Amino acid sequence: MLDLNFVRDNLALVEEKLRQRGMNPSEALKDFQSIDAERRQAITQMENLKAKRNQASDEIAKAKKSGQDASAQIQATKEMREQIQEFEKKSADADARLRDILTALPNIPHDGVPVGKSEADNVEARRWGAPPVFDFKPKPHWELGEHLGVLDLERAAKLTGARFAVYWALGARLERALANFMLDLHTREHGYTEVLPPYLVNSESMYGTGQLPKFASDLFRVPHGEKDLWLIPTAEVPVTNLYRDEVLDAAKLPVCLTAYTPCFRSEAGSYGKDVRGIIRQHQFQKVELVKFSRPETSYEELEKLTHNAETVLQKLGLHYRVMTLCTADMSPSSAKTNDLEVWLPGQNLFREISSCSNFEAFQARRANIRYRPEGKGKTEFVHTLNGSGLAVGRTWVAVVENYQQADGSVLIPEALQPYMGTDRITKRSL
Repeated sequence: MLDLNFVRDNLALVEEKLRQRGMNPSEALKDFQSIDAERRQAITQMENLKAKRNQASDEIAKAKKSGQDASAQIQATKEMREQIQEFEKKSADADARLRDILTALPNIPHDGVPVGKSEADNVEARRWGAPPVFDFKPKPHWELGEHLGVLDLERAAKLTGARFAVYWALGARLERALANFMLDLHTREHGYTEVLPPYLVNSESMYGTGQLPKFASDLFRVPHGEKDLWLIPTAEVPVTNLYRDEVLDAAKLPVCLTAYTPCFRSEAGSYGKDVRGIIRQHQFQKVELVKFSRPETSYEELEKLTHNAETVLQKLGLHYRVMTLCTADMSPSSAKTNDLEVWLPGQNLFREISSCSNFEAFQARRANIRYRPEGKGKTEFVHTLNGSGLAVGRTWVAVVENYQQADGSVLIPEALQPYMGTDRITKRSL
């Protein structure tokens, strides 16, 4: 959420940044200026009346002390008290309306973010490696997985429905191996602390990271007594909210956490997209990277986080590119996002496998996550960052498609062999 004073003092900038995101400022800001003026006027009148009431109270005390009749002053203070309550109500009502507007506003894109109208305007920052060369036509992962007997979409549909998967034998082990490999890499080499959070969270947690109220249709809601719980769409939600309403020790920043969890998404609005295979699932697994940073170093931390995620692909020998998302393609909460896109030869395209974002104080303000700078008495909001390190299912796809052999088997990258206990996936007996 944006700061009220920032929006008020930089309204022209906010309007321009909204246009860069492809939004209509008049629709997004609604009656912000008039509501803000109404609120400020109510506060001013309320404070003036309070000052008059205090003065009248002093006069009543003096009158009573000297034996004079103070009934007129007492009646006047009663009327002023009623007027103060009316202005308090007007102020609170304006506050609520302003908060509704601010809650719906997206973050301000960083100046380094390219301005664009769609994903076609994203900018490639760099590439690593080269695509594999085959002397046969490479197959997509859904054909390879079915041939090897390690990926079963038909039985998953029987169990639950579309956009779910069952992994068998070495297919299941590959998923587990990838997760363990990523967690070991990020904790042992990159210095992250591993966390295992709940997979159900309350509405306050969803609000803190920006999923609610805007993206309720993208989530799985679980009614629970008088309150709702929600299946997490990513570990970003519970891990970021670990420090909701807390003040972090400035000396310990940045705090770097990693978590492996399932993720649940309704994929509302994605009908007809990626219906083949396991690219777009209602349930998938992910290793998430989350950082809490000082504001002045958060963009350095974004580059470090991006490189941490890249290291996974490099150690697996997978060709990828880094894309800086344009203003229209970023999530509403993000100030800047670097996407990692891995090459999938079976589909002859690059596919997003990680989004690494700096949210600046946008989430921290919603979740009230602060720190106290050294030498200062007043707390400030931290900057929050996160990224997939990586999406395990999509990494599974990348390994299977990039390391496929002419006989339909799949070689295991050297970095994964200690976790797999084998160097190849071959067709299993059913």
